[in-house]
Amino acid sequence: MKQKFDIITSTCVPLPLENVDTDQIIPARFLKATTRDEKFFGDNLFRDWRYDKEGNVKPDFVLNDPTYGGEILVAGKNFGSGSSREHAAWAIAGYGFRVVISSFFADIHKNNELNNFVLPVVVSEDFLAELFASIKADPKMQVKVDVPNQTVTNLATGRAEHFEINGYKKYCLMNALDDIDFLLENKDKIEAWEKGH
Repeated sequence: MKQKFDIITSTCVPLPLENVDTDQIIPARFLKATTRDEKFFGDNLFRDWRYDKEGNVKPDFVLNDPTYGGEILVAGKNFGSGSSREHAAWAIAGYGFRVVISSFFADIHKNNELNNFVLPVVVSEDFLAELFASIKADPKMQVKVDVPNQTVTNLATGRAEHFEINGYKKYCLMNALDDIDFLLENKDKIEAWEKGH
């Protein structure tokens, strides 16, 4: 969903698992869907971890635990590995996450998130471990993600880290623009350049 990014302050959902691949994020059987409906993919985020084969809720999975919630997913190292399916980013966005924090993202998945208005924030492994500890100690603790200043702050401890983001993608997120919107926004400049060349 296209929303402008500025400062996001939210509670977090912890997923302290490493090497979470895109098939776990959205199982392959959903790639045949003919819809692009955000709710459909969001409802099936981590489908096989959230539900058993009969479709019953697994109460021990974090997304089914009412203790946790918010717009920020805090995930273990190497998030989004495996196949390059964009559907994984659709599912994360469709569920309502606006930010995913991890110490490492698979490159293609990281770009898919950015293209679908989800901000992947890379932090140090030490900072990530501290976030998991803070969430465990107090599930209502909050994290502040300041996109203009490219900082992420654990409000439980006050510790902050700087994160990197491509300047073009930062501009697009802060102005709720996808690649086509950006081109249309610059249509006059493009036409003027073409006339001059």
